[in-house]
Amino acid sequence: MKKNVFLISIIIPCYNDWQYIEKAINSAISQTYSNKEIIVVDDGSNLKTKSILKELEPKITKLITQVNQGQSKARNVGIEASSGNYILVLDSDDYFEPSFCEKAMVFLENPEVKLVTSFVRIFNNFYCSDFYPNGGNLKDFLICNQAGTGSVMYRKQDFIIAGKYDETMKSGFEDWEFYIRLLKKGGTAYVIPEFLFNYRIKENSTTTRANKEKYKLLYFIYKKHKNLYVFYFEDFVHHLLNRIEEEEKAKFKNIQRVEYRIGLTILKPFRWIKRTFNMKKLL
Repeated sequence: MKKNVFLISIIIPCYNDWQYIEKAINSAISQTYSNKEIIVVDDGSNLKTKSILKELEPKITKLITQVNQGQSKARNVGIEASSGNYILVLDSDDYFEPSFCEKAMVFLENPEVKLVTSFVRIFNNFYCSDFYPNGGNLKDFLICNQAGTGSVMYRKQDFIIAGKYDETMKSGFEDWEFYIRLLKKGGTAYVIPEFLFNYRIKENSTTTRANKEKYKLLYFIYKKHKNLYVFYFEDFVHHLLNRIEEEEKAKFKNIQRVEYRIGLTILKPFRWIKRTFNMKKLL
C-alpha cells in the first residue's frame, strides 16, 4: 500500500468537554498520517463548550451540531458525514499519540483485521496506570470488550455492514456491543503493543455511568446476541464460573484480612493488661 493513499476520517463526538476538546483535536491534527479529515459532532453541549468549538472550527474539516442524543447517535452522524475509507473514533476527553494512525493502517492492510487499538495509558489529575487490551476474535469479545475502549480504527465499509452503533444504548457499553457485530462474520481485533492512546478517567464519564448500570447493560447485550452466546455456550459458562470463583476467593481473602484487623483491635487492651500485670509481678 502506498503511504497515505486512503483517507482516514477522525470522528470526535463532544458533549460538554470544553476543557479537553482542544487536546483531542490537536492529537488528531498531529497524526503523522497526513491524508485525514477531522469531524467534530457537538452533541448538544453547553454554551462554554460551543464557544470553544467555534474557536477551534477553523482547525477541523467539519463541525456538526445537534441536540443531545447520546454518544452512539453522535458517532453515527459523524461517520455518515465522513468521506474516509477508514474511521478513527476519538472521545473528546482523550487523545492519541501522533503515530497511531500511521501504525494502525499497516495492520489494516490485512483484510482479517477488522479493528485496531493499542496499549492504553489511563490517567487523571492524580495518577497514571497502564492497561493492556487483549484483542482477539468474536469468541473473545463475547466475554468482554477486548479492545478496552471506544477509540479504535476500522474500515467504513465494515461499519456499514455491521449496522452502526446502537442508538438505544445511551448508558454505555455501546462500543463493545458494536465490536461484537463488527466481528460477527469473522476477523480479529489487533492491539498495537505500544502506548499510543491516552484515556482520561472522569468522575462522571460514560464509563463511570456504565459501571453503575453494569448488570442491566450486560443483560441487554447477552439478550441481543443470545444466538451467539448459545453457540459459544461452554466457553461463556466456563468464563462466568471462573470469574465467580475468583471473586469468591478475593472476598474470602478480604474477610480474613478484616477479621485479622478486628482481632488485633479487640486483643490489644488485653495484651496491654497482661504486659502490665507481668511487669508488676517482676517488681
